Amino acid sequence: MFRTMETKTRILPLLPLRGILVFPYMVIHLDVGREKSVRAIDETMLKDRAIFLAAQKDAQKDNPRPEDIYTMGTVAEIKQLLKLPGGTIRVLVEGLARARIRHYLQEDPFFKVEVEQFIEEQPRTSHIEALMRSLLHQFEQYVKLSKRIPPETLMAIMSIEEPGRLADIVASHLALKIEDKQALLEAIDVATRLEKLCTIVARELEIVELERRINIRVRKQMEKSQKEYYLREQMKAIQKELGEKDERLAEGEEYREKIAQAKLPKEVEERALKEVERLEKMPPMAAEATVVRTYLDWILALPWNKTTRDRLDIDVAAKILDEDHYGLREPKERILEYLAVRKLVKNMKGPILCFVGPPGVGKTSLARSIARALERKFVRVSLGGVRDEAEIRGHRRTYVGALPGRIIQGMRQAGSKNPVFLLDEIDKLSSDFRGDPAAALLEVLDPEQNHAFSDHYLEIPFDLSQVLFITTANYLYNIPRPLLDRMEVIQIPGYTEEEKVEIARRHLIPKQLKEHGLEPEQLTFSENAIRRIIREYTREAGVRNLERQIAAVCRKTAKRIVSGEGEKVHATAQNLEKFLGIPKFRPSQAEKEDEVGVALGLAWTENGGEVLAIEVSLLPGGKGKLILTGKLGEVMRESAQASFSYVRSRSRQLGISEDFHEKCDVHIHVPEGATPKDGPSAGITMATALASALTGKKVRHEVAMTGEITLRGRVLPVGGIKEKVLAAHRAGVKTVILPEENRRDLEEIPSSVKNKLRFVFVRHMDEVLREALIDEEPQTQSRLPCSLPPSMAWGQA
Repeated sequence: MFRTMETKTRILPLLPLRGILVFPYMVIHLDVGREKSVRAIDETMLKDRAIFLAAQKDAQKDNPRPEDIYTMGTVAEIKQLLKLPGGTIRVLVEGLARARIRHYLQEDPFFKVEVEQFIEEQPRTSHIEALMRSLLHQFEQYVKLSKRIPPETLMAIMSIEEPGRLADIVASHLALKIEDKQALLEAIDVATRLEKLCTIVARELEIVELERRINIRVRKQMEKSQKEYYLREQMKAIQKELGEKDERLAEGEEYREKIAQAKLPKEVEERALKEVERLEKMPPMAAEATVVRTYLDWILALPWNKTTRDRLDIDVAAKILDEDHYGLREPKERILEYLAVRKLVKNMKGPILCFVGPPGVGKTSLARSIARALERKFVRVSLGGVRDEAEIRGHRRTYVGALPGRIIQGMRQAGSKNPVFLLDEIDKLSSDFRGDPAAALLEVLDPEQNHAFSDHYLEIPFDLSQVLFITTANYLYNIPRPLLDRMEVIQIPGYTEEEKVEIARRHLIPKQLKEHGLEPEQLTFSENAIRRIIREYTREAGVRNLERQIAAVCRKTAKRIVSGEGEKVHATAQNLEKFLGIPKFRPSQAEKEDEVGVALGLAWTENGGEVLAIEVSLLPGGKGKLILTGKLGEVMRESAQASFSYVRSRSRQLGISEDFHEKCDVHIHVPEGATPKDGPSAGITMATALASALTGKKVRHEVAMTGEITLRGRVLPVGGIKEKVLAAHRAGVKTVILPEENRRDLEEIPSSVKNKLRFVFVRHMDEVLREALIDEEPQTQSRLPCSLPPSMAWGQA
């Protein structure tokens, strides 16, 4: 290996180059327009015409700094200079030698640098001779394949004998990236430079060879297509002479016959015939022809004019609904109202019903029953997890796999223009960069717009006004507001224990016996067994888990019968654990006796209502700190703060020392600690427990309550009254305290439950305390450091 031995120091103006690099021995035109560069050219022309050329690292920068310019460049001589309009200068430069920047002497008004110029000696050793021959051979192959370099240039390069000059001139004729050219420029050693160049030319040779193969393949494909076209034209001429039909014309006639038989609307028929004409002009095997055929098949498969006749007999419909579902009075009433109106008005727009309720309450099966009662086709589309707008509106016909949206697919599946169309889990819709499917559903569910629903695939309006749309959701607040505005919401909150018993007896047990191959006499359930399954093995608003537990009993029974252990099984509350194991849930129960600092609250959960015992303990020696535990949400914590503030504001009336918050800490706990809890419903319950703990008065154990509290003691209404009252009934509560504004919600509660409870409606917290607390002497002063003397008892202040 030979390395450069001699160097020479020079001071030269610097011209930064953008997107280009100049090698020694290279002659090239440069257009100079930047102010600093023009001044550098002027300085050069006043002296010996020598200038230092170096490439910028980032070609986008207009005002490069020294760190933005490569240190290795080329000393060049300006041969010609021509001024162009607009202030630009075109210069012809010739590269002389490599050089490296040692120092920047100035940056303004132009760059001036001190460079170290390398003077190469070029002895031709056997190693260098071998590298030169390899490079010339590869470059000759490259020129022949690429055809970008004229043959005379190759001849000139072949005559070069200096190895360094050969490497630089070959590199200047290659279309390389600036980084690759800079690496060659920085290779001062000639042997190293030749080796790098051989590697780069070999790589470029592979790329050019690959391009040539691709071009040959494309040319062959084009020749094949032209040949096929020529042969098809010949075949067409022969078929014409023989009197035979063309394949495309025959297919077109077949589609025309189908379109005529389908009796499509005028606009749809015109569009279909236009597509048939396009199909006849295309080669049968073309990809576009496949798209057109699929499009015509979809148009012909849709029920543009097909409808089913509604069964408008209200008595029969009511009978079918009662057969399929027990309870659900409000949804059934709404369906019968629709039938009555439909009987009087022939062309009414279909309503959009939204069944909202917990899982397992029968929302989907109720929609099926509605379709059976009306004798309509039934279609179900699940929207859970749908996040692409094209799932609703369809895809544009711009590629082979395009399809209509789920609405049009459902209409094709139904085969009629007026099915019962169930949009399941509408609250599970989501959106992302592909659009908002909830917004796309607005057109589907708006009676003023859906008579001309436009699918992106069809691009023809489709009438959805006769469809009876039913949607289902678990949570109302997850449905977008504009979408909710289009729907009539029917709440299905859940079943009472009595309703679950009837559902199990009438529907679930016969269904599971049939599915498990059992006869009714082989397995029977006592009513107490069903109730125990409901109370101790399931905790839900619906009946899905109840059906699973009944199925488990059926499986155990089937195994006993098959193994010969017995022919008949009677499931009772006593032997239930043999089938289902130990109970999974502990039923909520009211407290057994009156206690201080414990109040029963009523809560709503996904599985129905629950009874919560809220506990308050006083910690003497504290500083009035309020401690909250039980995995409470933000709203529930705020209710606790509001209750604490209310009790402090009423301390004199309650018989509590006004400075109790300076003597003891207050700890509020809501079991169960592992279950997240939130909502404003526990406000009055927390205030009652606080008042009890601070006054020492016991809370009546048979009283449960729910309601939101304000700082002034007002009691505000809350939701989920039906579920909460049912939970109170299950727990053995005798009295339920409710906000006055929730009085109207009692209409939803079954009479069998309502008649067994005493309801107290309140407007202010004072009324709650009068009803919930037992008015007797408080605990001793030693136990209650926060109380006033007995003479200051509540009600005597």
